[in-house]
Amino acid sequence: MKIEQTLNIPPTYFYRKVIDSVIYDIRSQTKQDINEDQLEGFSYTKQFTKTTAARLTITKLIPNESYHYETASSKSTFKVSYDMKATADNKTDVVYEEKVISNGWMQQMNDLLVGWIMGRLRRRNFKKMLTQIEESY
Repeated sequence: MKIEQTLNIPPTYFYRKVIDSVIYDIRSQTKQDINEDQLEGFSYTKQFTKTTAARLTITKLIPNESYHYETASSKSTFKVSYDMKATADNKTDVVYEEKVISNGWMQQMNDLLVGWIMGRLRRRNFKKMLTQIEESY
């Protein structure tokens, strides 16, 4: 899934919202206090439910430009990227992209089916989140 949207906020604001959320998630999952300089390459286990966990690794961090991470479980690897670009009129072009790499044929078919069914809802919710960030400025 790929979503491209222009937000009426500077990239520094959008980036800060994303990074604050990442640091909060790390703190709630690991009880560690880390700062932005320690994020790139940082890896931790994220508990989704009582029986579901995955390894989350921050793979790329360029202040005010990019935030990328991978979530790896025994079933699949989920790669996500947020790329931001400032426009001349102090707006931000945001490109959000996610890719799923499934382990095994059955898991790949399951991921395709679930992605097709849930894709529209997830896309709508993500765009709603972007609008909420924009409105909070």
